[in-house]
Amino acid sequence: MSQAQPDRDNFCYRHPDRQSFVLCQRCGRTICGECQTPAAVGVVCPECMAEQRRSAPRQVRPTILTASSEAPVVTYAIIAICAVVYVLQLVTGNLVTNALSYAGAYSMPGIGVPFEPWRMLTAAFVHGNFLHLALNLYTLFLFGRILEPMLGRVRYLALYLMSALGGSVAVMFLASPFQGVVGASGAIFGLMGAFLVIQRRLGGDMTGLLVLVGINLVIGFVPGFGISWQAHLGGLVVGAIIGLILFETRRRNQKNTQIALLIAVAVVLVAVSLIYVFV
Repeated sequence: MSQAQPDRDNFCYRHPDRQSFVLCQRCGRTICGECQTPAAVGVVCPECMAEQRRSAPRQVRPTILTASSEAPVVTYAIIAICAVVYVLQLVTGNLVTNALSYAGAYSMPGIGVPFEPWRMLTAAFVHGNFLHLALNLYTLFLFGRILEPMLGRVRYLALYLMSALGGSVAVMFLASPFQGVVGASGAIFGLMGAFLVIQRRLGGDMTGLLVLVGINLVIGFVPGFGISWQAHLGGLVVGAIIGLILFETRRRNQKNTQIALLIAVAVVLVAVSLIYVFV
């Protein structure tokens, strides 16, 4: 009897001397172990893999409201600054606290105290005691690690600073001119306000966050706690406005509109903070 000739279809199409019984899942050609690339189902040949890579969608850098794996470095930086400032408060007694805290009188020229409107921002990095510092920084960490990668570092920093300014503006109008305030609470409530709006627009569950915001607002009205509800309220409102702007102008072709609106909010806040200079 004559010996049967081997079937050429059982040899690798790229290496005719290598016998194989494995087929490419896309084109059906026989491929040896060297030519096999694992796929979702089975293996594919080099040509099919190259074609698949060419047709795959290109990766783009995460943009607003798109999760990113980047570390929240702005949040960490703010936490570090607050911690360093608190150490300086302890070391210098009341010197640093008195130099950076805010009261409405510092925005009102001619009532017996220096005109120092920059305190409206510096007060957000000063804290009354360790518990105050720890609670604020823990809350900042919780919201910052979600919002900063979602919004991007520049937008997140703008949100934080404008919310802090909004909290101080509310203190200027709603509190006694000589009621001193310190703490990052106004800025943190701004983060909460932005997150509330974004979650609402995305259809997320806000029950837990609403309860948290409600409890913190109520505590601000309870005598004896020494909490500035005015700063909380001002930061919350400004943060919600900015969150709405960021969400509604999140598409790439709306970048200029978004920048213009954020600048407009900043200009309005600065103008309102200086209102007693012109009246």
